[in-house]
Amino acid sequence: MGDAHPAGDAHTARLYREHLSAGRAVLGEVLGGMVETRSEGAWVHTSDGRGYLDFGGYGVFILGHRHPAVTAAVHRQIDAHPLATRVFLEPVAARAAAALAAHTPAGLDRVHFVNSGAEATEAGLKLARAHGRTALVSTLGGYHGKTLGALSATANPTYQDPFRPLLPDSAAVPYGDPEALAEVLARFGERACVIVEPVQGEGGVRIPPPGYLADVGRLCRTHGAFLIVDEIQTGLGRLGSWWGVDTEHVRPDVLLVGKGLSGGVVPVAAMVATDDAYAPFSRDPYLHTSTFAASPLACAAALAAVEAMEQEDVPGRARTLGFRLLHGVRTACTPYTGGLVREVRGRGLLIGLEFGAEQAVGEMILELVGRGVLVNHSLNAGRVLRLTPPAVVTDDELRLFLTALTEALHAVAARVG
Repeated sequence: MGDAHPAGDAHTARLYREHLSAGRAVLGEVLGGMVETRSEGAWVHTSDGRGYLDFGGYGVFILGHRHPAVTAAVHRQIDAHPLATRVFLEPVAARAAAALAAHTPAGLDRVHFVNSGAEATEAGLKLARAHGRTALVSTLGGYHGKTLGALSATANPTYQDPFRPLLPDSAAVPYGDPEALAEVLARFGERACVIVEPVQGEGGVRIPPPGYLADVGRLCRTHGAFLIVDEIQTGLGRLGSWWGVDTEHVRPDVLLVGKGLSGGVVPVAAMVATDDAYAPFSRDPYLHTSTFAASPLACAAALAAVEAMEQEDVPGRARTLGFRLLHGVRTACTPYTGGLVREVRGRGLLIGLEFGAEQAVGEMILELVGRGVLVNHSLNAGRVLRLTPPAVVTDDELRLFLTALTEALHAVAARVG
């Protein structure tokens, strides 16, 4: 591909190799060596002047890039008071917490802001331990972050093995299998903390059978286990509802929130808990803290993001757009089903294309980049191409994506089979 700024882009690649990650530099070069410099809506632009339709972003950009309301709120906060002393009370964090709690399932009213999804997981696991829940139960293929505690729940040997030993008394059960969960809970009893996703994102957009989340909630109540539902990727409208637990009316002890909470502008995440669950952190505000957590700048972004989601009915838009996108993707994949493509599955604006071979995923990413479209692979499912587009995608942009997908499938099928 041509590059209008080869010297500058080569310099960036060199700095990556020398100061960030040599592997990341190689990956960037494989994808064409482009350097992204600006963004808006559903588009990311590179230094050579090209625009790329962003159907990736790992679930962060449900509002698109640089949503006007979020960027305006962040600009105002920078001009007024971006970071707090943490001595006095700070009103933006309080308002952001109230706005988020107004949309969480009933009873989940206590908000603990952090800086990333992994930190939200860590806060949830520590809160469970404050209640004596020292045994951790997660699901195979689940993804909850890569910090040490979160990694203990991210049941993938590729990421776990180099850092063992992890947290003791940890077990992973098959996703979507309540009987397997029941067996483990019978062993751990009230010491158990269960963490689960409503849909496994990094696991390859794995959708559990109907009633699974309700079964998980029932089993946790029966055995006295502490329940954490990780909605870092699935929450805030991504699945076509505010939360993935909404469809089965499950109220966990802790709900993890992130990605879209940033509004696509400033990193922020949160652990939201019931009054009873949050009691140890509520009594002692210094039991679990972070210097930059709940900063006015991040909370201004979170507050504006939640308000924009409500005003623009992002869950409804994601549901409608997701239905159309899933239908279009399945139509494009029909000629290759049973061969190149094994299955297409999704809910809302979280859609996965499972291929017969991992090679096909890499080929598809390259073909789509060449046609001006960005998508993601799945960290815990190498054969799954993942789509997480923003809810602001227009009809023209949807058609552009489906045309690029159709052409990319044709090209990859000719090479991979």
